[in-house]
Amino acid sequence: MWRGGKAFLLCMVIAAGILNYADRQIIAVLKPMLQQQLHWSDIDYGNLTSIFQFSSAVALLFAGALVDRIGWRQANPLAVGSWSLAAMAHAFAQNSFQFGAARLSLGATEALATPTAIKTIAATFSVQERSFAIGVMNAANGVGAILTPLILPVLALAVGWQGGFLVVGGLGLVWVGVWRIWRPDHRVAAQGAPETALSDADKPSWGKTLTDRRTWAIALAKIMSDQVWWLLLFWAPDLFHRVYHLSMTGFGLPLALMYCGASVGSLAAGRISQLMLRGGVSLDHTRKISLLVLSLLTLPLSLAPHVGNYWIATAILALTLAAHQGYSTNVFALCTDIIPRANVATVISFAAFCGNMAGMLILQAAARMLGAGWGYGPLLAYASVSYLVGLVAIQVLAPRLQPIHT
Repeated sequence: MWRGGKAFLLCMVIAAGILNYADRQIIAVLKPMLQQQLHWSDIDYGNLTSIFQFSSAVALLFAGALVDRIGWRQANPLAVGSWSLAAMAHAFAQNSFQFGAARLSLGATEALATPTAIKTIAATFSVQERSFAIGVMNAANGVGAILTPLILPVLALAVGWQGGFLVVGGLGLVWVGVWRIWRPDHRVAAQGAPETALSDADKPSWGKTLTDRRTWAIALAKIMSDQVWWLLLFWAPDLFHRVYHLSMTGFGLPLALMYCGASVGSLAAGRISQLMLRGGVSLDHTRKISLLVLSLLTLPLSLAPHVGNYWIATAILALTLAAHQGYSTNVFALCTDIIPRANVATVISFAAFCGNMAGMLILQAAARMLGAGWGYGPLLAYASVSYLVGLVAIQVLAPRLQPIHT
C-alpha cells in the first residue's frame, strides 16, 4: 500500500473527483425542484444537459494537450479551481438561458478533470500499480455520486437550490488552497524521468495521435461506454420519478446504492487486473478478458424499466454501473499501458471528447424519445449491448496489446 506523499497525492486526486461528480450531478438531483420553480420541460432539461456535454467535448480537444504541456502539478489546481467557480455561477442563474451559460462554463472547465487525473497517475505510479490506483480513484469518485443524492435534497430544502450550488462549488476552492499549501512539486517523485518541458519530438501531435490505431481503439471504447454513463447520470433520477413514481427525496437512496455499485465495480476490476498482471497473465489477456466479463454484466440493463419493483431496478442499475466503472478502469489503464506517457493526456482527452459527443447525442435522443412517449425501453436495450461493441472495436484495432515503457 502507498505511503507518504504518493498516498496523499492519490487522496487529493480522489477528493477532486468527488467534487467533480458532485458539481455535475447537482442539476440531475434537483431536477424536480428546478423544473417546478423554473418551469422547464423535458426538452429544456435535455438541452441543458446537452449544452454541458457539447462544451465539455469541445474543450476536451484542447484540455489534454494543455495538461501534457503544463504538467500535472499545475493542471490540478487549475482544473479544480475553474470548475468550482463555474459551479457556483449556477446559483445566480434565473432562467434557462442563464443556466445554459453556467452549464457551458462548467462543461468547458470540467474537461480538464479526466486528462489531469490520468496524467497524474501515469506520471507517479508504476505500471503494476496503475490499474489499482485508477480503480481506487474511480471507486472513490463515485462517493460524490453517492453523497450528492443523499445530502443535496436536504441541503436544498434548507438553504435553497442556490445555496446548494454555492456550498458544493466552494468546497473546490478549499481543495485548491490545500494543494497550494501542500506543494506536491517537492513531495512526490514522478516515475522515470522528472517532469520537464517536452522536446519538440515529444510534444503532443494531432497528426500522430489521430493516425494511431491505438488512439481509435480507446476512443471507440469510450464512445460506447461513456454514453451509457451520461444517460444514467442525467436520466436515472427521472426514471425513478417517471416509472416508479418516487419523489426527489425518495429516489436518493436508490441512486446512492447505484453509485455504491459503481465504486465496488471499480475497486474490484482494478484489483483483479493488478493481480492478473502480477500473476504473469499477459497485458492483452488481462485487459480483454476483464472487458468481456464486464460487458456481459451490462446485458440485464434493458429490464430495468419493466421489472415492476424499483429495488429490483436499483439492483440492475447498480450492476450496470459496477460493470461500467470496471470497464472504464481498464480502458483508462489500457491507455497508460500502450500510449507514451508524454501523450497520455492528449489521447485520453480525445477519447473523452468522443465519449462526450456520444453522450450529448444520447441525451438528446432520450429527451425526444421520452417526450414522444417511447419510454426507457429502447434506450436501455441499446445501452445494454454497447459495451460489447466497444470491446469488438478494441479487438479489431488493437488485436495484440503490447505495453510501452516511455
